[in-house]
Amino acid sequence: MRIGIDIMGGDFAPQKTVHGAILAQKELPKETEIVLFGNKNDILSELKSHHISEDFFEIVDCSEVIDMGEHAIKAFKQKTNSSIAVGFHYLSTGKIDGFASAGNTGAMFVGGFYSVKAISGIIRPCISSVLPKENGGFGVLLDVGANADCKADVLYQFGILGSLFAEYVCNIKSPKVGLLNLGEEKTKGNMLTLSAHEMMEGTKDYNFIGNVESRNIFEEESDVIVCDGFTGNIVLKEAEAFYNLIKKRGYEDEYFKRFNYENYGGTPILGLNKTVIIGHGISNEIAIKNMIRLTKDVAEADLETKIKESLN
Repeated sequence: MRIGIDIMGGDFAPQKTVHGAILAQKELPKETEIVLFGNKNDILSELKSHHISEDFFEIVDCSEVIDMGEHAIKAFKQKTNSSIAVGFHYLSTGKIDGFASAGNTGAMFVGGFYSVKAISGIIRPCISSVLPKENGGFGVLLDVGANADCKADVLYQFGILGSLFAEYVCNIKSPKVGLLNLGEEKTKGNMLTLSAHEMMEGTKDYNFIGNVESRNIFEEESDVIVCDGFTGNIVLKEAEAFYNLIKKRGYEDEYFKRFNYENYGGTPILGLNKTVIIGHGISNEIAIKNMIRLTKDVAEADLETKIKESLN
């Protein structure tokens, strides 16, 4: 297993990304290799500051960086020797099994579409987020930002992607899939949710349980929550805001600690032919470590094959 990490991606790169890679390598099995993509001199300098030999990793020297504010398509096409572009070249040619970055999210999407491409039959790849449940478990919310506008068939397919991710990566048996709506009754909602509910009801592709209200998403009623990216992003950022407020006010609670993004590191772009993980731009070394570990877990789950089999 070979996992690639964009060392130049994130607000605190390369210091935190190199440190995170060091922490991950120490925790991962010996047969798992981490490949570092970025400016070699910067990487060597950071490794030296941690008293780590360069032989600890494979380093791929990249002379360019796609910055956070750059136009994703333009930068990816023009900066062919950037850490993101070179990382995707390695991924598409089978030199690594998964690629992760806390850098430009748009460039990671563009790289996925241009390099490894969407799985045949996938209408729109999406981003999921893990939600901590009050009972100690986890749930999955998707989409959380990739597709602001969706049609009913797209939401239906999100149910497939979320169910497979929940089962094979989060280890949830027969995950219960709910449609995020303003009421539990199937006659409630807008045109999108009404149409999506009609398609989902009675499906054999996953265990659909009906509409779920936002006040119930942290309870055990459902394991997977499906919504459009506009709605999902608002839900996700509202949850992050409450965590920050609780932390700011000095309130200590074991459940709310599980809302810390550092615990999860990143999230996969579901629906691509290869494992691609995106992380938060403000990721520290703990988040980077967990992003790398997640990349390994998703790659080992062979989620792409599971998705192809489900679509067929």
